[in-house]
Amino acid sequence: MVREQYTTTTPGTSLERPKNEYIYKIGIYGWRKRCLYLFVLLLLIILVVNFSLTIWILKVMWFSPTGMGHLRVTKEGLRLEGESEFLFPLYAKEIHSRVDSSLLLQSTHNVTVNARNSNGEVTGRLNVGPKMVEFHSQQFQINSKDGKPLFTVDENEVVIGTDKLRVTGPEGALFEHSVETPLVKAEAFKQLRLESPTRSLSMDAPRGINIKAQAGNIEALSQMDIKLHSSDGVLLLDAETVRLPKLPEGARGGPGISQGLYEICVCPDGKLYLSVAGVGSTCQEYSRVCQ
Repeated sequence: MVREQYTTTTPGTSLERPKNEYIYKIGIYGWRKRCLYLFVLLLLIILVVNFSLTIWILKVMWFSPTGMGHLRVTKEGLRLEGESEFLFPLYAKEIHSRVDSSLLLQSTHNVTVNARNSNGEVTGRLNVGPKMVEFHSQQFQINSKDGKPLFTVDENEVVIGTDKLRVTGPEGALFEHSVETPLVKAEAFKQLRLESPTRSLSMDAPRGINIKAQAGNIEALSQMDIKLHSSDGVLLLDAETVRLPKLPEGARGGPGISQGLYEICVCPDGKLYLSVAGVGSTCQEYSRVCQ
């Protein structure tokens, strides 16, 4: 900008115009001005590009006032629609599925769920792998929908809380040690078989053992001896006919020769006793044994 001086004259007078001795230039000229315009233009271009990228990111990520993409923010927490992939650990207090669908946790290796205490130590771990499901904790328990414990496992025992335990394997159930149960029952129209291939089979009950077959026979097979013992009471065989088909039979001999054989006699009250066998029956109705 150039400042000029002007002199006011009256008509009829002539004064010499003074020369411009002092000239002041204010502003930006030359290459500085061009650089400034170029810088402003560059800022405008960057602003337009940033604004376009922001609009593109908002559109691609599906940002909305309620959330982002399939993720919705509600009063109850976060709601995720469809399938989602988590690249890092997920920390949550509760995870629920929709009412009309199931919850699916899928991984190419395994799915691990950890429970930690206030100190950050792992107190329980559930690991679902391709070949095995592992659970690490002091106790494992499965409850029904009404809160009744159905299956409980700890270091001391295994508790099954259902009314009926059903084993569907063709080989049955194998127990290496003792089993305590009030009832052992076979499936309808199936056979019940209790077997000990190499050891003995023992059944103990403080108030009696009841073996019942509503349709069929009861067989007791053993390589050695079969012992029926009652410490305080009687052994009752209640049937129309009691048969002992494999007892040895003696040959005809002279009188008084027993051949080491004995005859089983029955008292009127059902008590059994042995009597030396003879040619005829040696059982006596009023024997001293029956009194």
